[in-house]
Amino acid sequence: MSDDILLDIERGVATVTLNRPDRLNTLAIPTVDRLVDVLAKAAADDDVRAVVLAGAGKRFCAGADQAEMVERDPQAWEPIVRRYLDPVRAIVGMDKPVIAALHGDAVGGGLGLALACDFRIAAQGIRMGAPFTPIGLAGCDMSAGWFLPRLVGLGTATDLMFTGRLVAADEALAIGLVHRVVAREDFDTEVATLAQQLAAGPPIAHRWTKRAIHRSLGVDMNAEFEFEIFAQVQCIQSDDHREGVAAFQQRRTPVFRGR
Repeated sequence: MSDDILLDIERGVATVTLNRPDRLNTLAIPTVDRLVDVLAKAAADDDVRAVVLAGAGKRFCAGADQAEMVERDPQAWEPIVRRYLDPVRAIVGMDKPVIAALHGDAVGGGLGLALACDFRIAAQGIRMGAPFTPIGLAGCDMSAGWFLPRLVGLGTATDLMFTGRLVAADEALAIGLVHRVVAREDFDTEVATLAQQLAAGPPIAHRWTKRAIHRSLGVDMNAEFEFEIFAQVQCIQSDDHREGVAAFQQRRTPVFRGR
């Protein structure tokens, strides 16, 4: 595996680290491919219950590597732009909760990666944004057009996508772009605590919950209700559900085994 992407698995948590600090963890095309491969490995590992996506150095991710921005014809550009969405699809399609550990700025494609994650924990002082239009690109790049209106509302998404302005961590929390803002000295502990909480949770219930959340974005109410019924029937039959009920009744911590 290339050193551009690191994978560490410990106590049910896979930490995937963008490791190009000298390039602000930007995504070159080979890096994108390796990120997809590592995410697939974490998704397929039954011992992994939760995933943390992090960045080395001072930034989370500054988006696409500018070295990739060379002259190409439209036929060459389309598969490349499509390829940059592959890690987004991998994160969303993974039946495990994924935490974006935003210790540093997440801009451009870095924002897109963060938006795809199920949780976004930000360190105090970071910035986030989609600065595409200031350089003549559409503001909807790398999943921002899908996730931003749904997370922050149409009006705020319009502001962010048209102006390309960066928002500080406190504003990101206020508009719903991140779940928590944490002091830098507490950041690693906060991320680890959440990751361990998720890793100790019921993987079957997490799987169906994540599927229901993302499926609901593209279907009508009754279709989602039918899926909720189906998902709950799967969970009700699981050993994890029986363990959860028994632990509740016995006033102890449940031990979920994904069965």
